[in-house]
Amino acid sequence: MRYLVVSDIHGSMFYGGKIPELFEREQADELILLGDLYYHGPRNPLPEDYRPMDVSKMLNGMKETLVAIRGNCDAEVDEMISEFQFNDYVVKEISGKKFYFTHGHHVNIDNAPDEEFDAIVYGHFHTGFIKVSDGKIYANAGSMSLPKNDTAHSYIVIDDESMVLKDLDGEIIESINLK
Repeated sequence: MRYLVVSDIHGSMFYGGKIPELFEREQADELILLGDLYYHGPRNPLPEDYRPMDVSKMLNGMKETLVAIRGNCDAEVDEMISEFQFNDYVVKEISGKKFYFTHGHHVNIDNAPDEEFDAIVYGHFHTGFIKVSDGKIYANAGSMSLPKNDTAHSYIVIDDESMVLKDLDGEIIESINLK
């Protein structure tokens, strides 16, 4: 399996609209959405081409291939316009490792989950990175539409061999071997 992981679209059709192209270009089997899909949030500026309903239509068109995680800006009303379920977190085994996918506002590099894991992948902070600490992998997909701290608009690709953080042009920012 090959996973495309994106976070923090915040209703931007300009950036969110790139997801189907990224999915195809990366030859992904599944899209993992790490939350904050539609609403821009009270502390963020309006993202470019802010059209949450169009983002929902685009994601609904991919509902058979996606898993969605609820972010701190996602509300019950977001589930009403989505033809897919929102989860608090998702656990997957990839390359023999236990991956914990979440938004990041509760569980992150500074606040690990109670259960065992080999990797935590999250968003929320809008700053992409891949780090190893105490033998555990911590990765932030960054933000599709509103990156912070001079980081790129980014996403992550995970397969049995590696986890790769890329910018929207597909250029590698950071990577880690999973074998």
